[in-house]
Amino acid sequence: MLMKIALYFICLIVDNSMEYSVDDLRLVALNIGYAVHNADWNWKDVSSPFTRLYYVTKGSARIEMENKVYDLSPGKLYIVPSFTRHTNICTGPFEHYYIHVFEDGLSTNRIFEEYKFPFEADPFGGDFELVKRLVELNPQGRLPQSNPKSYDNQPTLIQNLRINKQKSLQDMVESRGILYILVSRFLEKASPRSLTEDDRVKNALSYIRKNIGSKILVEDLAAKSSLSLEHFIRVFKKETGDTPNSYVTKTKMERAMVMLATSDAPVKTIALSLGYDDVPYFNRAFKKLLGMTPQQYRDSTH
Repeated sequence: MLMKIALYFICLIVDNSMEYSVDDLRLVALNIGYAVHNADWNWKDVSSPFTRLYYVTKGSARIEMENKVYDLSPGKLYIVPSFTRHTNICTGPFEHYYIHVFEDGLSTNRIFEEYKFPFEADPFGGDFELVKRLVELNPQGRLPQSNPKSYDNQPTLIQNLRINKQKSLQDMVESRGILYILVSRFLEKASPRSLTEDDRVKNALSYIRKNIGSKILVEDLAAKSSLSLEHFIRVFKKETGDTPNSYVTKTKMERAMVMLATSDAPVKTIALSLGYDDVPYFNRAFKKLLGMTPQQYRDSTH
């Protein structure tokens, strides 16, 4: 079965014209279980560093996000990407499997950043059994309660990631294969998150993502785009709405947020891993963008 899983997903990626390699995909299951609710799945303004997958079995509920309200119905798969602020609304019976998926911070390309996913997907015939199997493989992943505040915090996230690494190799491989299959259900109607149609700017954005751990100079981006520095800055801002420096900083800080929330690495280590050898400068850049220092942000996730 694992061979079929791997071959299916590899073929899906190879046949897809989008610029993404299966080698970039590093998914980890954090929380997995089955939840039974009755008008008590109501949580406002939830935003997490992990992606949520739902397989609904009974009843109904709604999720409000990005100024839209979506219905959740039995027999469907649903996805809420990481760092997507949303509100859960439940007024009656509602039962579902939940799978919280973390994308390894070491990945240079991240599928939930690269693609815009449809909220709903149709499962294939055997997906229900795969979801149940995933729960069986990860008994430690069940949430003791459904309130996001009880599990959506830095200590719990770190603990869950450590527990995941302690599983047997067989369970880790099978769990990851199932995750790949479930995520693949959304790829048919997914589309790249492209900020521009200009190939020169597309190449610059790709270079930034793939070299997020290095120092990125605007002069180098301009040279790679075969444009003068002034022309490149004008074109980049016209296409993205940001200057190159602002975009690079914002992208690095978004990655820093994930690392601060899901690891206990010192702030200095995180700064260095993102190409900042001047830690005070990194702290200032983070605070300017988010209104708090990296340590204050980490403390806020407790």
